Amino acid sequence: MAWYLSYIIIYFILMFAMGFYYFFKIKTYDDYLIGGWNTGFWPIVGTIVSTWCGAAVFIGWVGMGFTVGLSGFFKFALPGILFCLLLIVAFAGPLRRQRLYTLADLFGERFGGKSGIIPSILSAFVYSVPTLALQMVGMSTIFNITLGIETNIAIALSFALILGFTVLGGLPATIITDALQSIIVIIGIIVLFVASIFYAGGFENIIANTPFELISPLGPEGFSEILLYALSVGPFYLVWQSTWQRIFASKNERVAKRAGVTGFVIAGAISVLPFSIGVIARQYVPLDLDPDLLFSYVTAELLPPAVGGIVFIGLLAALMTGATSFILQGSSNLTRDLYQRLMKPNADNKQLMFTARLTVVIISVLGLIAAYFVTDIASAYQWALRLSATVLVFPFLAVMFWKKVTKAGMLWSMSLALIATLAWPFLEIGIDHTIFGFAVSIISLIGVSLVTQHDQTEQVRAVYWDDLDSANK
Repeated sequence: MAWYLSYIIIYFILMFAMGFYYFFKIKTYDDYLIGGWNTGFWPIVGTIVSTWCGAAVFIGWVGMGFTVGLSGFFKFALPGILFCLLLIVAFAGPLRRQRLYTLADLFGERFGGKSGIIPSILSAFVYSVPTLALQMVGMSTIFNITLGIETNIAIALSFALILGFTVLGGLPATIITDALQSIIVIIGIIVLFVASIFYAGGFENIIANTPFELISPLGPEGFSEILLYALSVGPFYLVWQSTWQRIFASKNERVAKRAGVTGFVIAGAISVLPFSIGVIARQYVPLDLDPDLLFSYVTAELLPPAVGGIVFIGLLAALMTGATSFILQGSSNLTRDLYQRLMKPNADNKQLMFTARLTVVIISVLGLIAAYFVTDIASAYQWALRLSATVLVFPFLAVMFWKKVTKAGMLWSMSLALIATLAWPFLEIGIDHTIFGFAVSIISLIGVSLVTQHDQTEQVRAVYWDDLDSANK
């Protein structure tokens, strides 16, 4: 325990030192939430890697490899990486030029008025809160295993540490610490992967004793099941606010593209490892072990505390950076899309800074409540992902490419897709819920836009080619 405690204390001393440094350095609301649109190449690469490698990667994907094998990578991780790369390659340039803060901000700027409310609420409450709760639960597991702290107290401790750092440093501190933590994350997962191979007796022994369906890319269900999962999961990453935030924070279009591609290629390579560790662990772990506990169990059992502590710090770093990113995502939505656009358009910098930090507290408290009271956070997260995709993907693409999309078409599309996706479990239809939601979204978007006129608040432009007014501020 002494090794674990020493590593954890040193880690948080360094984190809070960085937080206090940026607390006194940050002077404007733009700096706090979007890094002043001036972040360089390597910090963007590091923050992408660290944010991607959160609770889902270290805990969920190791457990998924244990239960379903390597096909989990092709169902979940690879589609996410490919759609993130599509977002970066195709859209980073025109999005960065708009000088915005959030995805909802894009809708608010293009359509005016209250058009950003639905995406803002989805991002702040439906996605950020359960995702933040996942990070808190994951962090509490580390404190429980390494320090013996009771789970409820460990969750409260996680909440306090995450909130304190985020309130102090905002996005600049998050991005800089992410860049450093990404190195720890990569080293930690590689060390655990190599240790697992040796402990299981080498590759030949692993392959000889592992059922084929667990090492097959297609798994037991085959290609059609892989493709269905990919279409259900992947499109969400076109509207993943964390990537958008990194695009906007980049100092220019070139950095946004190059750093984004580099970061997600590295993240994709890392993503193979947790699934592999899960498969390998079947050689020496009880097969009835809770998959969510597998990562911590393997680390504590395979590695001496001096080395295992580094791996745990890698996980802690991934959870910390994910948590701060998701809090700031929700805070940006509440501050920019609801407070500044709808409640107080003329708010000065002092008011915006206060609101940004206040909304950080609000999102954090909601995440804490979810961590304590939501019994199946993983399922809540998956539903948040599906809702965000079905509601936002086609309206986003229409904003970028279709000048004729109207405010009414966008609002009806979002509303009906939201209702359809939520109602799907009760309809007993033979169509996948995500496909059903997408169909309702695109049909209503095109149909309503073709029979309605542009609102006077709109900037009637296809943003991929024609910049919005915000680009010239």
